[in-house]
This record gives sequence, structure tokens and C-alpha cells, in this order.
Amino acid sequence: MDALDVARWQFGVTTVYHFLFVPLTIGLSVLVAILQTLWHRTGNEKYLKLTKFYGKLFLINFAMGVVTGIVQEFQFGMNWSDYSRFVGDIFGAPLAIEALVAFFLESTFIGLWIFGWDRLPRRLHLASIWAAAIGSNLSAYFILAANSWMQNPVGYRINPDTGRAELTDFVAVLTNKVALITFPHTIAGSFLVAGSLLVAVAVWHLVRRPDNPDTPAYRFAAKMGALVALISTAGLLVTGDIQSKIMTEVQPMKMAAAEGLYTTESPAAFSVLTVGSLDGSREVFALKIPHLLSFLSTGDPDGTVHGINDLQAQYAAQYGPGNYAPIIPVAYWSFRFMIGFGLAAAAIALWVLWAQRRGRTPRSRWLLRAAVIMPILPLLANSFGWIFTEMGRQPWIVFGEMLTRDGVSRSVSLAEVLTSFAAFTLIYATLAVIEVKLLLRYARAGVPEITEPPDTHDTDDDTDRPLAFAY
Repeated sequence: MDALDVARWQFGVTTVYHFLFVPLTIGLSVLVAILQTLWHRTGNEKYLKLTKFYGKLFLINFAMGVVTGIVQEFQFGMNWSDYSRFVGDIFGAPLAIEALVAFFLESTFIGLWIFGWDRLPRRLHLASIWAAAIGSNLSAYFILAANSWMQNPVGYRINPDTGRAELTDFVAVLTNKVALITFPHTIAGSFLVAGSLLVAVAVWHLVRRPDNPDTPAYRFAAKMGALVALISTAGLLVTGDIQSKIMTEVQPMKMAAAEGLYTTESPAAFSVLTVGSLDGSREVFALKIPHLLSFLSTGDPDGTVHGINDLQAQYAAQYGPGNYAPIIPVAYWSFRFMIGFGLAAAAIALWVLWAQRRGRTPRSRWLLRAAVIMPILPLLANSFGWIFTEMGRQPWIVFGEMLTRDGVSRSVSLAEVLTSFAAFTLIYATLAVIEVKLLLRYARAGVPEITEPPDTHDTDDDTDRPLAFAY
């Protein structure tokens, strides 16, 4: 083990931990905005209760996401200074816009939304949560545009004097074909997480507290969350299909690793289960579906899909001696776990809708158990998706331009990286306990009681009428 190994582990752990908060923030911000819009348009008290209830869960998650995101960015300078020096000119633009525009928009209007319930006109207050939701999604786009450049570098040139990548076309970076499909795929995954949370909390209250006077509100939340989860799953399947075709085009080794495909095939079969040799160099046993991989990769059931061994020979001739294949078992299984956990969440969503058919109220303890674990499933799917995305790119940190080993800070010792890794892990463990306890505490408390139902219409003096809530 050396500093490079520990730096990779640290960044991987930090990224996966941070992304546990990101999708919930992105998806739940929009769902809370929709709930408040329903209250604004209908005046129905249940929508107001749900807005306040899930809004509080959203704010807890948002605060934790900000803390972990800041720590993640510190690592670029600490452990990956050579990489930061190489991509600084490229990353500077999208990350600056993300911080100065998207995140500023998000955080500012969240503040207005938190403190503006009894101070802002109702339409302006509603606009605040929508602005925060838009800011969250814009922030995601600029971050994904930067990450997509690492997968498929565009709009740049290499300065022969400094050896740095320099930006030549910012529009090309923002319209990178990888970014254009990764963004909707990530957003769909975020809504699957948010919808699953709505389902989990609502079903818990419906089953554990059957005589709750707020049952109609929880029934609506459960149905809304289940529908959002199913629509998101459909979006994930469509965008994932497009993404696999683009990945085959720009990173064929990643697709070959995802399928454990060692030799070029035309047509290529989809691997349901492949067992490889211990060194990951060859296939020992495989259960496959004929033609499916060719269709998923190229759109043609008889299309050619390049194998790991052939691509290794091609890259060695193009880039010089070395191993250009990722860790095959990691790429193979993370790809399948991503799909499997996402589909499992969709299956539970279907179960929830079936349990509420014809006005029924869910009462099954088995459904409760499934609903409680439902938010964990898309979180695992998202995490394995990012593990596949980043590990499948290895050994490149910028595909075709910089190897991961060349991006690590040369002046940082193994002891220094281990120290920071241990410190961050301890901090994250503490934050995880706080996050879970806060979410469980407020989720179990249920929707707030409204002691004075507010008028839903804007008037000239509506800022003088506070909205009274009891928690």
C-alpha cells in the first residue's frame, strides 16, 4: 500500500458518502415544491402538512450534504494536486458557475423559504422553494459536466510548454454528449430516492398508526412517492440505454468490463452471470442472452462489441505498455447491483400502489418492512452506479490524457494521507449518526398540526397574517 492507494480509497469513500445526500436533496426539493404548489392552488390542508413535514427532512439532508461536499473538494488540493494542476483551467469554469450561481441560488432561496413562512407573500414564498429546487438541479448539471469531461475530454488543448489542459470551447464542455445523458440519468435516480423516502415514511405511519387523523395525507404521500419512483425507473431505463451506447462509443473498455467480455463478438450476448479467473484475465463460466449486448451497446442486435483483450492490445499500442483494463469483478458486479437495487425499489413501489387500490389503506407488516428498506435500495443503486462509472474508467483519471497514478500529490506521504483518511472517516461516521437520528426523529413525529388554517390567497396585507404551526 502506498499514498496513491490510500488517496484513491479516501476519495472513493468521500464521494460515495457525499452522494448519499445529493440525490435526496435534488429530488426532494422538487417534490416539496410540488406539494406546496398543490396547497397554494387548492387550499387543502393535507398538502400544507406534507410540505412542512417533508420540507424538514429535506433541510436536514441538505445541511449534511453541504458539509460533506466541502470536505470532498479539499481533497483536490491535498491528495490530487498534480491532477488539479492539469485540469484546473477546464474545471475552473463549470465549478465556479456551480458555486457562484447554482449553489448561491439554492442556498439563498432555501434561507428565504425557511424564514419566510410568515414574512413573505405566499406566491413569493412558493417561488423561493422552486428557485432552490432549480438551483439544486443546475448545481448537479455543472458538477456532472466537469465529471463528464474526465470520461470524454472535449473542448480543450494540451499546452506543450506547461503540459496542462487548457479550455478552448466552454460550450463543448457543457454540451459534452456524456454530460447530456448523464444529467437526466442522475436526476431520474435522484427522484427514485426521493419518491422512495415519501413511500417509506408514509407507509410507516399508515401501518403503525392506523387511527391517525392524518391518514389521507399519508395515503397521498405514499401514492405520490410510488408513482414518482415508477416514473423515475422508466426514465432510468431509457437514459441508461442511451448512456450505454454512448459509453460503448467513448469508453469501450468500460462496457467490455461491465459485461466481462474478453474477446470481440459480433453479435455479442448479454452476460446474466459470468465467473472469471482469479486474475480477471479470462472467462471460466457464463450464462448469457444472445444478441442482447449488441443491441444495448450499438442499437443493432448483430452489432460488434469489442472485448477486453483486444482493447488492451489496442491501448497498449496507442498509449504505451501498461494494463488498461479496470478491475473486472468490480465493474461487472457494480453494474449489476446498480440495476438490481433500482428495480427492487420499483417493485416495492408497485406493491404500495396495489395495496392502495380502490381506496384501501395499507396494513401489511410485510409491506411495512419492504417500504422501510425501500429508500436504501436506490441509494445503493446510485452508489454502485458511481463506483462503476469511476472504477470502470481506471486506470485513467482523465480518459486518454492522464493516468490516475500521475494525478496524485507527490509531496504527500502515506502517513499524511492515512491521518486525513482516518480523521475524515471519523467525522463522517459522526455525521452519519446525527443524520440518521434526526431523520428518524422527525419522520416518526409525523406531519405538524395546524392550529390556525391560513388563507391561501394573496392579498395586499397577507404578510401580516402569520401561518401558525404546532410541532
